[in-house]
Amino acid sequence: MLKVFAVALGGSIGAATRYLVSTWSAERFGSDFPYGTLIVNVVGCFIIGAFLVLVTERVIANPYWRLIVAVGFVGGLTTFSSFGYETLKLLEDAQLQWAAYNVIANMVLGFFATWLGMTIARAI
Repeated sequence: MLKVFAVALGGSIGAATRYLVSTWSAERFGSDFPYGTLIVNVVGCFIIGAFLVLVTERVIANPYWRLIVAVGFVGGLTTFSSFGYETLKLLEDAQLQWAAYNVIANMVLGFFATWLGMTIARAI
């Protein structure tokens, strides 16, 4: 039961963070493009890359940290389901260019952020 609590704790923090980032980005950049989803997906990729390298290759960490951070927080923060929905809505609204930008940006920046997080964690 403690494992479930660890995931729930991290997930609730990640979900709240996702909401705050999405709200902030819509106010800051507008809502024509799902900037909030892009931001949390890229940041989440960076965090999971760096964190998992740190706790599997660099330091010995309590296994509950993996549940809190990688499963809970990053799982609550990142929004692949939102990404899928928002991309399909763009397609339904005949915004083909924005839909393509959304897919390309999430994939390229997400992979880059994961690689960067892993690289930085290994350099520490």
